[in-house]
Amino acid sequence: MASSTPEGLQIRPRHLDFDLPDPLPRHWHSGDAFKSHLFDAMSVLFPDGERFFIDSVRQFRDQITDPTLKEQIRGFIGQEGHHSREHLQYSQRLRDLGYAIEPIERRARGRIRYAQKRLSPQRQLAATAALEHITAIMADQVLREPECLRGAEANMARLWRWHALEETEHKAVAFDVYQQVCGSRRLLRRAMRLATLFFVLDTTRGLVHMLRRDGLLWNWRVWRDGLQWMWGRNGVFRPLLRTYRDFFDSDFHPWQHDNLELLQRVQEEFDPQPHAA
Repeated sequence: MASSTPEGLQIRPRHLDFDLPDPLPRHWHSGDAFKSHLFDAMSVLFPDGERFFIDSVRQFRDQITDPTLKEQIRGFIGQEGHHSREHLQYSQRLRDLGYAIEPIERRARGRIRYAQKRLSPQRQLAATAALEHITAIMADQVLREPECLRGAEANMARLWRWHALEETEHKAVAFDVYQQVCGSRRLLRRAMRLATLFFVLDTTRGLVHMLRRDGLLWNWRVWRDGLQWMWGRNGVFRPLLRTYRDFFDSDFHPWQHDNLELLQRVQEEFDPQPHAA
């Protein structure tokens, strides 16, 4: 079932300033180390990852003639740039708590430098389209399932919902650019397999480091409860398996997962509403 980006969808960065707690509560997500550090570990990867996404799309911007897609590219770049800045501040809060996130950042930067030096621009864009699918399906779950952020510190929950909202808005931009300039589904599938491997590996490394620093790495209850929350019978990430696999279909498009109604409801949280006359 092929689909396309909804007509009239506007992608514009919201220049919100988040008052992140200072100091950041060590277990800001409902007092739970596993949940907090899972989000923390993903956040550490975002600043460099999002700059890579911007660069990979920018390489093809001049080849795009469709004015709507060109405007969406501008919005995508603006949103990802603002995400990077907010998550850099988030990373500093983690440093202030004593977490050694520099090795995680160095590893991610090294892989990005390798990709930019050794991979074709088309393969870099395919990697971006794949990773944008991973972030889009996770963003949808964060917005849709209250259990994802239940009990989290209010400003941190707002940061993650804002990020999820904008990831949903621009979830098809890199994919649509890729379809216009390359379109190889074989290359996309290969990129997704590698993207999944490295995303899971890097996130797990960050989670392990932070739990070790807390003295909780070998606490079996922390792992039991955390994995149950993620992948158990009612696990918050369990529904993502089906939507993840859809990426490998020959006619996949990100907007075949039509969550426009959800998107519009969440936009009301962040976009000023006009006053009635």
